[in-house]
Amino acid sequence: MPYYHQAGKIPPKRHTQFRKPDGSLFAEELVSTEGFSSVYSLVYHTHPPTLVKKLGEAYDISPKIARARHLKHTSLKGFNIKPEKDYMDSRKPVLVNEDLQIILAAPENSMEDYFFKNSQADELIFVHRGTGKLKTGYGDISFGYGDYLVIPRGTIYQMHFDTADNRLFIIESFSPLHIPGKYLNKAGQLMEHAPYCERDIRIPENLTTNDQTGDFKILIKKQGLIYPYIYGTHPFDYIGWDGCHYPWAFSIHDFEPITGRLHQPPPVHQTFEGHNFVVCSFVPRKYDYHPLSIPAPYNHSNVDSDEVLYYVDGDFMSRKSVEKGQITLHPGGIPHGPHPGTVEKSIGKESTEELAVMIDPFRPLQLTEYAIDIEDPDYYKSWQSE
Repeated sequence: MPYYHQAGKIPPKRHTQFRKPDGSLFAEELVSTEGFSSVYSLVYHTHPPTLVKKLGEAYDISPKIARARHLKHTSLKGFNIKPEKDYMDSRKPVLVNEDLQIILAAPENSMEDYFFKNSQADELIFVHRGTGKLKTGYGDISFGYGDYLVIPRGTIYQMHFDTADNRLFIIESFSPLHIPGKYLNKAGQLMEHAPYCERDIRIPENLTTNDQTGDFKILIKKQGLIYPYIYGTHPFDYIGWDGCHYPWAFSIHDFEPITGRLHQPPPVHQTFEGHNFVVCSFVPRKYDYHPLSIPAPYNHSNVDSDEVLYYVDGDFMSRKSVEKGQITLHPGGIPHGPHPGTVEKSIGKESTEELAVMIDPFRPLQLTEYAIDIEDPDYYKSWQSE
């Protein structure tokens, strides 16, 4: 997270006595990433965060790989993932490698009787359809269409939805997610040329201290397993916290596109980065203004990375028959580019209304069984002349 924040009540100095009105101590917890070497927050609980009453049998939710090695342009019909009532059951990994997992989800119900903690990955949840609240001990974040929710690993949370019609595009990152370093000055502030700034970032609000004891079910994910824990105290019992490690939100609609006289390459759309991958946002924007410009992207060979596009909304000048929720995977090793007829068609166009999320992973992606179930088997033929 790029800047410091505090909420609720905290003591004047770290690691000092901080007492309740009855004289007992609040419980201090350091939440950090990459050991003690990166961002962290200090959280103050009304009860120690270690009061485990029961541990259930762990169960495996590792993705089942159907196609580990491939060299084929691939399209997945994302909205063919069937809705599930339960949030955890709804999460279907479709593309995975050693650095990340790409997951589609269509949950119908809110998380009412349990909580979730991903201890193996940061989560980036893109909200394609639905509204609601992300609830954590840090506070609440309201979300809606086009929001990215950044949830650092180890954050216990609940998703509360306003309706049953929800579609999520989720990235699990096995390294911490960052704002791209090229957008930050030496002090960590977003620079003037960055496509978004601190004003666009939404942080948790309305911290509520849940000073409750009882049986609280927390599903903890680690190394592809879910460990069902029963804690004796409510996980959202924060009286206060401060630091730079907390969930936050950013809307794709607040991403300000960088345009130019000639076609701009994909790095100008970069929004987030992890180890060995980047995430980009394609948003409505003006096209190039050179008198002989070709707005459609040029053919290009992915030598070092796969390319994944998740289509959200609008018309795409370089593609034919694009659907909402569609995912295209163009693997490294073979070129791809505009579909036949789209280059000429783009000439003279002044703007585009396209909306999409792109991921460029620098290690090959594998297709899971869920991906095979929603694959368009003939997509690789779509560059043939009509």
